[in-house]
Amino acid sequence: MKPIQRQAQILEYLQQNGRTTVETLITHFNTTGTTIRKDLTRLQQEGAVIRTYGGVMLNRDEGDQPIDRKTLINTEKKKRIAARAASLIGEGDSLIFDAGSTVLQMVPHLARFNNITVMTNSLNIVNELVELNNDQVILMPGGTYRGTSASFHGSLAESAFSQFSFDTLFIGADGVDMTAGVTTFNEVFAVSQAMCHAAKKIVLLVDASKFGRRSPNVVCSLDAVDILITDDDIPDEILAQLQEKGIEVIVV
Repeated sequence: MKPIQRQAQILEYLQQNGRTTVETLITHFNTTGTTIRKDLTRLQQEGAVIRTYGGVMLNRDEGDQPIDRKTLINTEKKKRIAARAASLIGEGDSLIFDAGSTVLQMVPHLARFNNITVMTNSLNIVNELVELNNDQVILMPGGTYRGTSASFHGSLAESAFSQFSFDTLFIGADGVDMTAGVTTFNEVFAVSQAMCHAAKKIVLLVDASKFGRRSPNVVCSLDAVDILITDDDIPDEILAQLQEKGIEVIVV
């Protein structure tokens, strides 16, 4: 197993089980103490975990994780959410895809369409769209490339999105706070705000682990979200609060 895959699985294990010991992780992953400690050191340096004496716990303010690792966390939930999101698309639609790991999972479901337009700042999404080899219009803004998210940002990217009007934006988040709204660790979040302004409808894709987490940067308020798609681990009280705000919540 590659280190990035194991590190993603460690984060997923901590999400499900809470604080644990290094010895438990060694046993669970059937590897050496040296390997696990190297993984935990890397995750701690990136702000994903908090080390304690003999133990480790998830940092609920996980920091800005690399997109390759995000893609490996809660993958099955993200796939279910993405499949449901893709069912909202119709032939002829114009769409914005943000650079999130859940939105990326939507791309395989676009193979059946031959008359849609997709604009995205994600290099990963563009590469996967090209592999579909069907008749779609793919638009990509310029801007400054950011390796952590494999996406383009900056004033050039923001300006590009402002030149268009799209039917729907599909967007992810690092955290969903009932007061602050849709939040992200990405410090160059203004391009996400530009996407929100360019779309008639906003569809938020988040697995249930994102609720109650507030990242530093606010992309948009929850009032701006039309549809929210999540998994069935969403707490009942959160579901009720979202519905009270008039958001259509789809649970998969």
